[in-house]
Amino acid sequence: MHTAAIALAAGAAIALTTVPGTVTGSAAADPGCPGLTVIAIPGTWETGEARHTPGPGMLAGVTDGLPASQQVAYVDYPATAFPWEGKVYGASQRVAVDTAREMMRTIADRCSGTDFALVGYSQGADAAGDLAAEIGRGGGVVSPDRVQAVGLPSDPQRSRADAQVGPPARGVGVRGPRPDGFGSITARVRTICAVGDLYCSTDDEDFVIAIAGALAGVSADHPDDLPRYRGRAAEMLTALRSADEQGELTDQARDERARQLAHFYGSGTHMSYGSYPVDGRHTAVTWLHDWLSALG
Repeated sequence: MHTAAIALAAGAAIALTTVPGTVTGSAAADPGCPGLTVIAIPGTWETGEARHTPGPGMLAGVTDGLPASQQVAYVDYPATAFPWEGKVYGASQRVAVDTAREMMRTIADRCSGTDFALVGYSQGADAAGDLAAEIGRGGGVVSPDRVQAVGLPSDPQRSRADAQVGPPARGVGVRGPRPDGFGSITARVRTICAVGDLYCSTDDEDFVIAIAGALAGVSADHPDDLPRYRGRAAEMLTALRSADEQGELTDQARDERARQLAHFYGSGTHMSYGSYPVDGRHTAVTWLHDWLSALG
């Protein structure tokens, strides 16, 4: 369980950086309004006080060099995973959602003609996806027609129903799919999951990792979320007990899981989206960049 929790928590590298044409925290004072604002949410340890690496990191390849008609706003939030960092994963992710929502509200109030795109990586994809789902189901801070694109590399809540760019990854996200999907903006959502990335590609029968993901959700401090995640954790525990009683969780199976986790940690798969090919011309990052650029 401890190892599985670390598997959920480990994020890769984007540090929050202000670059030309970029705002952080809230909309910058600007006499003009962009045609499109891209809200970008980094992953675990890529922003906040626990930032591990300098520079804009993974999402920079998505947001750098977008058309002049577009503005990029990076979300600053704790981006933590463990209690000793101040906020555990679920609470940190909730701050990311809340902060991004308020950024959108501020920009939308000032610029009634501005549309939005959401991009997030790892924990940031978790948050961007939740905010997109909220908007798509009609309960968001902006109307669904103002969200033009949602890009989610390494989404811990990836569903098999999500439109996936690149080679198909098996399973679902480590936290399980969002129960109600993305509503009316489903056609504008794209997910990218590197084959072998356990954050977004966990087998249904992988009870240990699934339980870690469910329990991470229970760490959120938003009361409306608790029943759903506690329910998922209970379902996974029941399935785990059943598998154990049927002899499916042998010592050999546990050893194999440990080897697989060790390989995953050493492979760099979760950090490969800057070089991960999704077609004959694009990596995950350049595909998202060109997708957003085409929005004008």
